[in-house]
Amino acid sequence: MGLGKVLIIDEMHPSIIPLLEDAGYMVDYHPDIRRDEILEVICMYTGLIIRSKTPIDRPLLEQAGNLKFVGRAGAGLDNIDLDYLSDHGIKLFHAAEGNMDAVGEYAVGGLLALFNHISKADDEVRKGIWKREQNRGEELKGKTVGIIGYGNMGSSFAKKLAGFEVNILAYDKYKTGFGNFHVRESSLGQLLEETDVLSLHVPLTLETRGFLNIDLLERFKKPIYLINTARGEIITFETLNEALDRGIIKGAVLDVLENEKFKTFTDKQKKSFEILAQKKNVIFSPHVAGWTFQSYEKINQVLVEKIKEAF
Repeated sequence: MGLGKVLIIDEMHPSIIPLLEDAGYMVDYHPDIRRDEILEVICMYTGLIIRSKTPIDRPLLEQAGNLKFVGRAGAGLDNIDLDYLSDHGIKLFHAAEGNMDAVGEYAVGGLLALFNHISKADDEVRKGIWKREQNRGEELKGKTVGIIGYGNMGSSFAKKLAGFEVNILAYDKYKTGFGNFHVRESSLGQLLEETDVLSLHVPLTLETRGFLNIDLLERFKKPIYLINTARGEIITFETLNEALDRGIIKGAVLDVLENEKFKTFTDKQKKSFEILAQKKNVIFSPHVAGWTFQSYEKINQVLVEKIKEAF
């Protein structure tokens, strides 16, 4: 007898289906399913595999009387009612280990692109503009890189930096004892004193929403370069613009935005983003730091392995 049925509501690498079937589950793969349709059928399923199509909130979970687990194909859990899952004994699995290498590599690549004006220089040369002095680069060697959040993503970034001869400080409010030969466990105060490059690797919570505000940024002793591959809501467009205009932030790599659905921008967000988008010392990408061909498949392997171990 099988372990029950699993509903997959988002597009996944096709390997997820045989992996779950081999683990003893029947699988219904419906990446185009609408929320109203999920509400109608969720009562029949033991497991639910998601990305970010719809909030896994109380109204949905109240219809899921047979649910034993939710599997998040990725790292972020901000779209899930964690309290409801805990109260009802529904297990939660996520697969941050599956895309941690991708995020680490992206953060290094974005930083090097920023330091060497690669996006700007590429655009200029394509237009027949040849400016060498204006595109003189900055070297990473000898810089102090401050990492806030030392989980899978933060530690992966630190590991990828190991050969660049940088000083690495890592601050994690909820974790201690992780320092090693190339990463110094740091207080927030020490990080504010020494950082040249700041990389954010924290989840989105009530505590981290708007965490990097202008008051905190003003406490950095030196102007910094910012990398955000975590969640855009950690720093607003307005704060980014002010910090960049005042030279508190010298440049930024932004894989995530305060609002990633352009059509839903408020008037204030629209105006602020238009200003931000004009800045040549900002590199944007559409939330793809963990979005590689390899991570697409590795996420499945990590997720199913966790499910097998639990059941």
